[in-house]
Amino acid sequence: MSINSIELKIENNIAFIALNRPDVFNSFNREMALLLQNVLDQCQTDANVRAIVLTGNGKAFCAGQDLKEVTSPELNPGFRKILEEHYNPIIQRIRTIEKPIIAAVNGVAAGAGANIALACDIVVATENASFIQAFSKIGLVPDSAGTFFLPRLIGFQKASALMLLGDKVTATEAAQMGMIFKVFNEENFKEEVNKLAVTLAQMPTKALGLTKRLLNQSMNNNLDQQLAMESDLQIEASSSNDYIEGVTAFVEKRKPEFKGN
Repeated sequence: MSINSIELKIENNIAFIALNRPDVFNSFNREMALLLQNVLDQCQTDANVRAIVLTGNGKAFCAGQDLKEVTSPELNPGFRKILEEHYNPIIQRIRTIEKPIIAAVNGVAAGAGANIALACDIVVATENASFIQAFSKIGLVPDSAGTFFLPRLIGFQKASALMLLGDKVTATEAAQMGMIFKVFNEENFKEEVNKLAVTLAQMPTKALGLTKRLLNQSMNNNLDQQLAMESDLQIEASSSNDYIEGVTAFVEKRKPEFKGN
């Protein structure tokens, strides 16, 4: 299925979403931002989707905002609209969809493109990929939740330096500093991403979604609040069919067949 600047393919309970403006390194314009939101909404409500992969077509993952749009008197929606109607809703969807989302970073991820990737549940990259907090290079501040996630991933001091200086970080460096999960070589990248997505799609989707909810709340909860929430969601998870299947399979010494409910 192709939807203009976004491509969507669903197979084996996995939604593969590709940003599809390769001629401009998949930089966002208003059309692509709104279409991505629509596709993420579809993935949220489609019971057949149990894992999501977000990647880019061509040589780049995403170069951030299309600067031609913001410098055009006819096309420029203005930064408030860009943030409140484009990027903020994308980040909110990524974090609230209770299904695992893999960012498969196949090339440069710059500006909002880097921060959209870092908001995903698992970030993997090719060895030739890179991450750039490019905002300071053009007199802007980081957006798309970069100032929220990056310090939590790599620490305040290193995040501050990367955002102020706008230095490029290689995929290998990103993995070493804990910014991303793993780096794969170019030849095996699609295969490794698919293996990871298949693994997640065959796991207990409800439990993964509840885990994601706990991780979101851990950003703000104190210890007592988090312990209470763990108790509540553990009770919810233990009432699922997948919990029954998991325990039964363990007792019967066989591989569980989770259905995602």
